[in-house]
Amino acid sequence: MGDVSTHTVVQNESIVIKKVKVKKGGVIFRGMALPALVIVLWQLLSSMGLLPAQLFSSPFLIISRFIELIRSGEIAVHLQISFTRAFLGFALGSFLGLFIGIIVGMNKKSEQYLNPSIQMLRTIPLLVITPLFIMWFGFGELSKVLLIALGAFFPLYLQTFLGIRNVDKKLYDVAQILEYSRLEKVTKLMIPASLPNILLGIRLALSTAWMCLVVAELLGADKGVGFMIQDARSFMQTDTVFVGIIIFALAGKLSDSLVRLLENRLLKWQDSFKA
Repeated sequence: MGDVSTHTVVQNESIVIKKVKVKKGGVIFRGMALPALVIVLWQLLSSMGLLPAQLFSSPFLIISRFIELIRSGEIAVHLQISFTRAFLGFALGSFLGLFIGIIVGMNKKSEQYLNPSIQMLRTIPLLVITPLFIMWFGFGELSKVLLIALGAFFPLYLQTFLGIRNVDKKLYDVAQILEYSRLEKVTKLMIPASLPNILLGIRLALSTAWMCLVVAELLGADKGVGFMIQDARSFMQTDTVFVGIIIFALAGKLSDSLVRLLENRLLKWQDSFKA
């Protein structure tokens, strides 16, 4: 009797695993359906001569150019430079955004002193600030990293601040009763309770960091994917321009997917609506 029940449990588990795999496969297929359709139509229209080759390189030519850049090693150099800039800028901006967001969120006086100025600076377009960064810090790496850091700072600061302020006051009262130190309140209560907002802030900060990287490299750089796009545009190399755009799109999607994966693991406790 025990063997039969064990066999039934194993069978049920295998059915559940198969259903999960089928579901994941269906999600991936639906996500790839639209890009695949666009690529097929694009290649078809290019082959028929309905799209001007100088303005719209065909997917086949773009893939061929991408392979050429990989073989020559040029793309590896540009990728290394761009990813290093993006990582340093994002790390600096997100650290400051999280740190200052926690301070302002937990202290009313800090909010009164800092928040109005930060909110005012947040509304200034980064393109307006870029010339100042170039004048102050030159065309070197420092100006690019600081520009990316500035872009990454505001989303994470704002979401951290909102997350801290949305923490249930009853939880804070319990922490007071348990005589938590200020550090314990932050690490054991505030950050875990505001984690959904913080992770959303990280996602928004990542996307902003990639956009700031493009701006920084387009305006003043001699290496990087943004520079490669700008240089290719000068010589009307549309296929290389599309290669750079696709690289940024894939990098942005990959980084966002990693944060989404982190969200799914860290926020399993959330009983939220799922369509």
